[in-house]
Amino acid sequence: MKYVEGMPGTEETAVARSAGVSAESGTRARVARLILEHGPITAAALGQRLGLTPAAVRRHLDALLADGMIEPRTARPRGQRGRGRPAKLFAITDAGRSAFEHAYDGLAGSALRFLAERAGEEAVAEFARSQVSGLVGRLRSEMDGVPASERVRVLAEALSADGYAASASKASLGGEQLCQHHCPVAHVAAEFPQLCEAETEAFAQILGTPVQRLATIAHGDGVCTTHVSPPRHRTIDESSKETGR
Repeated sequence: MKYVEGMPGTEETAVARSAGVSAESGTRARVARLILEHGPITAAALGQRLGLTPAAVRRHLDALLADGMIEPRTARPRGQRGRGRPAKLFAITDAGRSAFEHAYDGLAGSALRFLAERAGEEAVAEFARSQVSGLVGRLRSEMDGVPASERVRVLAEALSADGYAASASKASLGGEQLCQHHCPVAHVAAEFPQLCEAETEAFAQILGTPVQRLATIAHGDGVCTTHVSPPRHRTIDESSKETGR
């Protein structure tokens, strides 16, 4: 079949239209990412950072607002009195943030599947342990000066700082309960339980006492719940510190 050059519906026109849509989507993704990383931010600041005209910025913002990815906010500059229009800012919504997390999930899942196929399941487990090794290294030394009764709380605060929205509470049957109300890698962990297993091992190392994972968001539970057993006996180092030996 022949295509007449320049006629609507030709192959060349279709390719050009497709390329235009792709470029438009790519720019919109850049706008959303900038709002995620630097928001709340004004439309003028977005245009300056991305080199876009005010009309182009407005077009992308309107599309992101319609999709529920961002939300408008108003902020009056400090010290401003009397008349004057408050500055309009744009911030990422929970739905927008989740969209970025799912995008990273897809990439992480593909990488782990590739690793499992090429090097085996143990390689995935080793990778998972390496991911939590930083948390272990950072907190094990800190825990030396923390009373046993406060260690789960300190761990919960560290996890919250990393985006896990964690909390600590007393367990009804003894010990303590560590809850993580958010898991940034839940979708990937559903396919690769090694991530959860490595995290559980890390908790035991950090707290210096046995722990048991009771529930995980990755398996469909509302909260990741870990039971922390009470310390049964002190270490030789702790006893030496108290006796001064």
